Amino acid sequence: MPDVPRQKLCVLGSTGSIGVSTLDVAARHPERYEIFALSGHSRMAELARQCAAHRPRYAVVPDAARAQALRDHLAGGGLPQILVGAQALAEVAAHEDVDAVMGAIVGAAGLQPCLAAARAGKRLLLANKEALVVGGALFMRAVEEGGAQLLPIDSEHSAIFQCLPEDRSTWASRIDHIVLTASGGPFRTRDPATLADVTPQQACAHPNWVMGRKISVDSATMMNKALEVIEARWLFDLHPRQVRVVIHPQSIIHSMVVCRDHSVLAQMGTPDMRVPIAYGLAWPERIASGAEQLDFLSLSQLSFEPADARRYPGLQLAWATLEAAPGSTAVLNAANEVAVAAFLEGAIRFDRIHAVNETTLERLSPPAGAADSLEGLLELDAAARRVAAELVEELVP
Repeated sequence: MPDVPRQKLCVLGSTGSIGVSTLDVAARHPERYEIFALSGHSRMAELARQCAAHRPRYAVVPDAARAQALRDHLAGGGLPQILVGAQALAEVAAHEDVDAVMGAIVGAAGLQPCLAAARAGKRLLLANKEALVVGGALFMRAVEEGGAQLLPIDSEHSAIFQCLPEDRSTWASRIDHIVLTASGGPFRTRDPATLADVTPQQACAHPNWVMGRKISVDSATMMNKALEVIEARWLFDLHPRQVRVVIHPQSIIHSMVVCRDHSVLAQMGTPDMRVPIAYGLAWPERIASGAEQLDFLSLSQLSFEPADARRYPGLQLAWATLEAAPGSTAVLNAANEVAVAAFLEGAIRFDRIHAVNETTLERLSPPAGAADSLEGLLELDAAARRVAAELVEELVP
């Protein structure tokens, strides 16, 4: 192993599945990584355990009540400095001592700290797809102007990144299109006519991946893939129609690059998020991730299917919003967050998530210039949430 200084890591969203996996990978390489800051939203007992194990300088929580809860869980034992609020997230992400930031906060709440990390020129491991779905051109401009090193962590985008050369200037001349694979979620073979009866527990039971509840529901509706299409368009500077989707139930091929000569480059591996996390942490090197090695002899088949528009109607909204007015993708993301939360709370049926998303887009057109600033995007996000919440009320039985 080359002699490299230890990197100081800021893990935003450390108590979620990506955050936990990041800490697992980092702990396997204590000579390379130390934890500078952690953030959590609601699981204060878990955040306290992480603070005790990794000894960060800072822990960031949403409000004073959860700050007190964290202090109570830590019981005075080696307290980190506890910071509160969204601005604190941005401050630790941009801190001069931080080398790398894992952006794993779910939803639009992750946009501001990821933007701060980009503007500060950090190595940014982006697991928060909404930063690009909401921020788009604004976010990529911040990466370029700040000199940040942007490394995708979603398994699909990491797979594409791993298939491409380090020299980004060659990408456009090589790529015909990319193919994002999707497992199909828990309802891939279920009769679409029965989806109205889906429960939150069923929607969160992903067949291949261990994920949080919101992302699991997005996988069941395929809205996660819609968001990934939008993310890929920005990450790889592609025309929206150069990003395609195919169902691959085994989740072994994580995505593919179809080259100009029609050669296909694919990245394969077991479905374990520690692989793209380890790749992002050490890039351009590779380090042990803790994931199991792929056993080809145990694979019975690798199969592919088209995405059923009846089962996954929301997927088409990705291309529609990318080709609509700037800011439309932010409206879609906000509506989806509201709709998924309503479904998980039992307020609307599973099959009405798409209705909320589609109708919000019909009712709210982004004003000119809304996507040009963080303030404009946050105002648009808030407006979309209000419209979506009204629709949820209309749909309540």
